[in-house]
Amino acid sequence: MFGLTVPVLISRIVVLVIAFTVHEFAHAWTADRFGDNTPRADGRLTLNPLAHLDPLGSLLLLLTGFGWARPVMVDPYALKRRSPAAPMLVALAGPFSNLLLALAAALLVQVGLVPYAVQSGAFLPTPYLFLGQFVLINLLLMLFNLIPLAPLDGEKVLLYFLPPSGQDFMLRIRPYGPLLLLALIFVLPLVGVDLLAIIIGRPIQALYSWLMF
Repeated sequence: MFGLTVPVLISRIVVLVIAFTVHEFAHAWTADRFGDNTPRADGRLTLNPLAHLDPLGSLLLLLTGFGWARPVMVDPYALKRRSPAAPMLVALAGPFSNLLLALAAALLVQVGLVPYAVQSGAFLPTPYLFLGQFVLINLLLMLFNLIPLAPLDGEKVLLYFLPPSGQDFMLRIRPYGPLLLLALIFVLPLVGVDLLAIIIGRPIQALYSWLMF
């Protein structure tokens, strides 16, 4: 959708800092609302990026344009005392916050406040280019985090809706979630099976086209 130019790279770094911060804050705020004070005690109930950005993930963010944030730690037992659905809702809050961010950015374009202008200067992106990256990256984070493999949010969301037999299966494979995720991202494409392009790439293209044009 966009070539990797300096304006695009600057946009992605800024967007990722915002998107990661809001995503993790959404987890913390929702857990706090359900009576779990763990995020508050850990200093995560804030929109200060420094409270959420991981040092290594932040370094990679600056060098490559992609990284990760520190996960918000919660007490599932405290959450379940308030509601059996609380752990699922806390997990869902992160991806949902990215959806809201994408919709808010796209609305600025749809109502005509930001004109279509992709071309930019040598370094700074145009408002349209920045918002395009804002929508694109937040959609990516939303859909990626909804993949039902640990440690992603989608695993906890799916777990809530499964029958006991399905929950037992998901809990058994939970320790292997990171390895399965790495295989999904890096190994399967090497043998010509790019599931991410199907489950994330195509929906992102459809949603982006609908929101931005």
